[in-house]
Amino acid sequence: MTALRGSIGKQKVTVREATIDLLRTHGLSTWFGNPGSSELTLLEDFPSDFRYVLGLQEMVPVGMADAYAQITGRPAIVNLHTAPGLGNAQGALYNAYINKTPLIVTAGNQRRDLQNQMCLLTNVDATNVPKPFVKWSAEPAIASEVPAVLARAIHIANTAPRGPVFVSLPMDDMAVELTDKQSSDIDVVRTRTVTHAVGFPDEVAADIAARLNKAKSPAIIVGGDVERFGVWEAVIALAERTQSIVLTAPLTGLSGFPENHPLYHGSLPPGAGWISKALTGRDLVVVIGAPVFRYYPKIAGPYLPEGTSLIHITNDPDEAARAPVGDAIVADLRAAAEAVLTHVTQSTRTGPDPRDPVNDPGSVTAPLSPEVLWSTVGLRLPADTLLVTEAGSNEFPIGACVRPGHPFSHLTAAGGGLGFGLPAAVGAQLAAPDRPVVAAMGDGSMHYAITSLWTAAHYGIPLTIVVASNSEYGILKEFGVIEHTSGVPGLDLPGLDIVATARSYGVDAHEAKTTDDVAELLNAGIADRDRPTLINVTTTPVDA
Repeated sequence: MTALRGSIGKQKVTVREATIDLLRTHGLSTWFGNPGSSELTLLEDFPSDFRYVLGLQEMVPVGMADAYAQITGRPAIVNLHTAPGLGNAQGALYNAYINKTPLIVTAGNQRRDLQNQMCLLTNVDATNVPKPFVKWSAEPAIASEVPAVLARAIHIANTAPRGPVFVSLPMDDMAVELTDKQSSDIDVVRTRTVTHAVGFPDEVAADIAARLNKAKSPAIIVGGDVERFGVWEAVIALAERTQSIVLTAPLTGLSGFPENHPLYHGSLPPGAGWISKALTGRDLVVVIGAPVFRYYPKIAGPYLPEGTSLIHITNDPDEAARAPVGDAIVADLRAAAEAVLTHVTQSTRTGPDPRDPVNDPGSVTAPLSPEVLWSTVGLRLPADTLLVTEAGSNEFPIGACVRPGHPFSHLTAAGGGLGFGLPAAVGAQLAAPDRPVVAAMGDGSMHYAITSLWTAAHYGIPLTIVVASNSEYGILKEFGVIEHTSGVPGLDLPGLDIVATARSYGVDAHEAKTTDDVAELLNAGIADRDRPTLINVTTTPVDA
C-alpha cells in the first residue's frame, strides 16, 4: 500500500489500519508475542502478509525477537500484554537491552476512559514499567498520534547504541478514525527516512595506527558490535596486518571474530584480576565494539598490567564515559576500523601461537565431562552452524571446544539473564532458515523458558538442542567457591526428566548414553529440517 486510504478522501482510515501500514513500510511484518485482551483491537483482522509467532509466556517472544533482530540486522516487533505481561517479560527485556537489540515492544493498555478508575488490566504508569531496560518509552497523548510515536520508536531503536523501545497502546485507540489531514500527516511520517552519516578523523586514525605499528606485543579485544555494525572483515584484516592476539571482551553477546582463526584466543574472563593476568606482556590493547570491561565476580587486581595502554573505540557514549581505564573514541565502528587499517603497515613481529587444536575424545560413556561433550559436538557441526549458548558452568568449555568461523555464529546473552537460550535459538532459526541452529543448554537454564519447546514444535522450527545435564546449578557452585560461601540452598536439581518434558511439547527428544550417541543424534537432528530435536546428555558435576 503506497498511501493511506483516508488520504484520498473516501473511506476513513482507522488508527489500527494506519499502524499496520506504518509497520509494513518498515518491514515489521513478523511479530513475536503473547496476546491478551487489551491487545485484541490491534490484532483483529491480522494481515495475511504478516506472521505472528506465539510464545506461551511473555519472556519467550522477547527472547525470540532478540535473536531474530540480531541475526537479521533489522528491528523486530514484540507484542505483549499490558502490565502483568510486560512484567513477565522484564528479565528478557533486560537481556535485549544489554545485547543492544533494536526491539519495538508494544503492549496494550486499558481503555482511556477506564484508566482513572483503575479498572482491570490498567497499566497505571505504563511508560515507567519497562524502565530502565528501554532506550525510550511512550504512550501516545491522543489516538491519532499512535503511528507517529511508533515511527519515532523505530528510528530510536535503530540508532547506535541500538536497543529496545516501548510503546503503550490504549485499546480504544485502534478504532478511532483519522481525519484526512491526520492521514496525510501520517503518510509523511510513514515514508520519511533517517540516515546516519559516518566518518572518522584521519589524524585520529593515523595516531592509533602509529601506536599499533610501534607496539611490541599488541592485543585487539573485540565485542558483539563488531558483528552488529559490519566491522568483521576490517577487524580481521587489522589483526592479520598487525599480527595481534585477538580476544573477545567478557560478556558481550557475540564473539566479534572467527573463533577458528589462528590469532584468536577465546574470551577474556570477567574479572579485573583475571583480565590483567591474561593481558600481561601486552603493551597496547585496542578494544573495538565492546565495553571496557564487564566484570562478574569481583576479582582483585589492576584493570590493566603495568606498562599496558588501552585505546577504546565504541559507538556507545555511555560505554566510553563509564570505562575505568583507557582513552575512548566515540565513532562509527566500521569507519574507524577501516580508517586505521589504511595507516597500519604489515608487521614483521611474530604473532601469537595458535590455540591447541580440539581433539576427538573417541568413544566415551556418560556421564561425560563438559570438555568431552562439547569436543564431540564441536568437531561435528557444519561450518555454517549458528550456535546459541546458555549453559552456565559449561560456557568456557564450549568456547574452547566449539569454534565457529563465520559472523553471527555464536550468540549468548550479554546480560546473563537466564531464559535467553531456548527462545533465542527459535528466533535465530526463524531469522536464518537455511542455516543449522544448535542450542547448547544447561539443564537448569533451559527451564526458565521451557515453553519455547512448544513454539519450536508447533511451527516446525528445525533447531537442534543439546542439553548438558549435571542436575545442579553448577555455575552458582563455582561462584560459591569464589565468594567463599557455603551451605547455600537450592543449588541441586534432582528429578528433571528433560526428555519426557520435551516430548510432551512435541519435540523429537532423545537420551544420549555415549559420545557415539551424541554424534549420531546430532547429525540426525541437523539433517531433520521439519521439526526440532533435543539431545539430553548426563554430564559430570562441577568440582566445587
